[in-house]
Amino acid sequence: MDRIGTPPPRHRVVVLALDGLLPFELGIPHRIFDRAKDAEGSRLYETVTCSIRPPGPVRTDSDFSILVQHGPEALATADTVVVPASYEMGPVYDEGRLTDELAAALAHIRPGTRLVAICTGGFVLAAAGYLDGRRATTHWASAEHFQRVFPAVEVDADVLFIDDGDVLTSAGVAAGIDLCLHIVRRDHGTAVANEVARRTVVPPHRDGGQAQYIQRPVPEAQLATTRTARTWALARLHEPIQLRDLAEQEAMSVRTFTRRFREEVGVSPGQWLTRQRIERARHLLESTELSMDQVAHDAGFGTAQSLRQHLQSALGVTPTAYRRTFRAGATT
Repeated sequence: MDRIGTPPPRHRVVVLALDGLLPFELGIPHRIFDRAKDAEGSRLYETVTCSIRPPGPVRTDSDFSILVQHGPEALATADTVVVPASYEMGPVYDEGRLTDELAAALAHIRPGTRLVAICTGGFVLAAAGYLDGRRATTHWASAEHFQRVFPAVEVDADVLFIDDGDVLTSAGVAAGIDLCLHIVRRDHGTAVANEVARRTVVPPHRDGGQAQYIQRPVPEAQLATTRTARTWALARLHEPIQLRDLAEQEAMSVRTFTRRFREEVGVSPGQWLTRQRIERARHLLESTELSMDQVAHDAGFGTAQSLRQHLQSALGVTPTAYRRTFRAGATT
């Protein structure tokens, strides 16, 4: 037991650097987790990088290597392991098979360690068997290949990330930011995650999934977007909002608006609106002492029963349980 006044140990994040890694992705966990602090300004995570070999240089996909100071033994010290993408995964990507060296490194991971993959780093977790029978995502350009190589994995190429409890995967590259912010939010609440997002100058939560980033024919230049309608709706989440109300903000028919909205955001207007209301409810549950009826009203769900149903469906917890967990987590 810690001595009185001694802060608890930081949650240790170990990032596995593989040859051919993308420097941008390698930096995401360090940037996000190392900026997360409690109310007293103390860091909540400790992030280190390791290789599958003894300490030394690791090649990147750029014109430089990085010097990694920890070998695979560091994986045994992790509370969370993060595997960024690599362009040199060889049989892992092509055949779904771990090399002996990589398998030996992963063997250091303790049971119960949280596992996180960014982009095609999910191929490593899948090849190790961690994703069998689970939902997972990866970069949209690799999703079909991922499904062919790993038929036991349920691949969803439309989302930015998937949280399956102790195993989490993200879509391509920058979606790793969304996933790491989500983990901070899950561990310590919205206020901590939002502060990290502000300091990183990124949105705390992006709308839609990666479907909006898949190349499609470019719309005619003179056609309007749906941004005005989304801005209008966000200011009125507590009010009843119909699809025709949104379409009117853009002077479009409901049919045209619905099609344009899905092209831009990646989900239907109704799905997007529900997601925004859930995020609003989460914020109110974490940051206020409002009654469940008032939270439901302010978030646009109308009744506490409707709030409960939506939160249970989206997050798997009741509003009361969510508040108890994240109000406490935000102050630890």
